Amino acid sequence: MFRFRTIRKKQNEIDIDAAKELLLSGRRGVLAVNGDDGYPYAIPINYVYDKEVQKIYFHGAHAGHKVDALRNCDKVCFTVYGNEIIKEEAWAPFLQSVVVFGRCHFVESGAKATALLKQFAMKYYPDAQMVDEEIARAGKAAQVFEIEIEHLSGKEIQER
Repeated sequence: MFRFRTIRKKQNEIDIDAAKELLLSGRRGVLAVNGDDGYPYAIPINYVYDKEVQKIYFHGAHAGHKVDALRNCDKVCFTVYGNEIIKEEAWAPFLQSVVVFGRCHFVESGAKATALLKQFAMKYYPDAQMVDEEIARAGKAAQVFEIEIEHLSGKEIQER
């Protein structure tokens, strides 16, 4: 079985609960896939992390570079960063990040995809009525994706 690398500088590692909290509270992350001709393809996405099932969900179009890449290889890397704080010098903040490795799958349209789309949208929209209206209007055009997390780690560094 493949073993993922551990964080090299152990003093920068944050515990798994802090890493999951950053995943939970973050609003955007960067999804990296194996793109065309071996070139990595990394794009910012909105997402929702479901800590009960340990999966990350996002949505996008039914076609395009990301979809083609995922059809060719389901392995992904997903990064979220944030929680910038000042501890000492004001000019050198501390920043946390979490890196996730996993497998990304397409969620078939239907009740599950609609429920996941609503769960995702509730993170970004101000109320359920707006979410329901948007899903009714544009939900059929959205493809829901699911990342099964195989490994995650987090760290905190000072930017100096």
